[in-house]
Amino acid sequence: MNILIALLILGLLIAFHEFGHFIIAKSRGITVREFSIGMGPKLFGFEKGGTQYCLRLLPIGGACVMGEDELVGPDDVNAFNNKTVWERIAVVFAGPFFNFILAFFLALIIIGIVGYDPAYVLSVNEYQPAKTQAGLQPGDIIKEFNGKKIHLGRELATELIYDELDGTPITIVYERTDSNGEKTEYTVEYTPEYVENYMLGFYYTTTDADADAVINSVIEGYPMEKAGLQAGDIITAVDGQPMDNVGELAEYLAQNPPGKEPMQIQYLREGQTYTAEIVPLFDSEGYTLGFTYNYSYREKTGILGTIKYAFYEVKYVIVSTVKSLGQMIMGKVSTDEIGGPVRIVDEIGNVVEESKSDGLLYVILNLLNWCVLLSANLGVMNLLPIPALDGGRLLFMFIEVVRGKPVAKEKEGMVHMIGIILLMLLMVFVFFNDIRNIFF
Repeated sequence: MNILIALLILGLLIAFHEFGHFIIAKSRGITVREFSIGMGPKLFGFEKGGTQYCLRLLPIGGACVMGEDELVGPDDVNAFNNKTVWERIAVVFAGPFFNFILAFFLALIIIGIVGYDPAYVLSVNEYQPAKTQAGLQPGDIIKEFNGKKIHLGRELATELIYDELDGTPITIVYERTDSNGEKTEYTVEYTPEYVENYMLGFYYTTTDADADAVINSVIEGYPMEKAGLQAGDIITAVDGQPMDNVGELAEYLAQNPPGKEPMQIQYLREGQTYTAEIVPLFDSEGYTLGFTYNYSYREKTGILGTIKYAFYEVKYVIVSTVKSLGQMIMGKVSTDEIGGPVRIVDEIGNVVEESKSDGLLYVILNLLNWCVLLSANLGVMNLLPIPALDGGRLLFMFIEVVRGKPVAKEKEGMVHMIGIILLMLLMVFVFFNDIRNIFF
């Protein structure tokens, strides 16, 4: 069932891409010999207006077969190649553009139901420059980061992935709302602090600061789990300092982050008090913003806001895709991070399985989110100037615009053939890479 769902999603995205070519070709009077949904043997079809409409067996895409010279004759005024260069550009560009349109409408549905993720500041380290120099406070909204507009929390996360902090000063624009509801923007600059991160390996909730410091879960293989602590234990003291509630625990750990030295953790389990010595585990090192921010909590907005943030959602996916491609070209992405159709099917199956416990609505929303991601990716990939893809064809058409005449068909055909061969080789590599990553 998961495989079928994934194939249907991929089929829908490709069919909508082909529909973009089809609808613009029809509007320009170009002969379309066949428009089909699915691939493989034909299940049924009918002819109308000189076009054969087909539903085929395999739900893995579609096709828009236009009348080019070799199919309808070089003298046919309705042949694709006999149309003006700008008409042909419009037809070829329509496929990727319709993928962006589909991503936008699906994003409208998602944001209309669950909202968008504002880049709220969640917490600020009291002893780092974000607080001492920049004056950031929980509730502030990040609007710009190093000159780049931030509309979603995930945009800030992406900026930090592709433009890592390196000790140079950063500039942040944030918005603060005062007690009267007045909003004011502030621009600050500070140098991130270099820190070493050590982990105890447990989770706790700070929603109610006056509640007991109850451990929600411990991470397998980390110091807390190895020391015998369990979910449900209540932390009552750290290094001899009493912890009357979770608020005090959070404040103490913020002021005294785990380091190389062992920590004494006193905890309560079933009315009995125990003490464990825990040596924090080195996790990572590097420069830190000095504050945490939201990129998962969603906030609903009005109709205009929904439209606006649906646009930003698609923009975010497109920008992330382009930046990821740049990382691949520069060799900064390992083969383990490259995925193709097999991995997509596997990931979609995982999403379905993990969402089932939350109900049908969340299964649908997560699948729609995948559709937004894949549709925008499909649009970007097809616009790349690679032979045999839409972008490769567009490149030759723009060369035609500059030269005033088309490139010889034999030469263009040879380039596209080489492109097809290279794409097939790439698909073979991606297929086996997916199998290796998933099963081995």
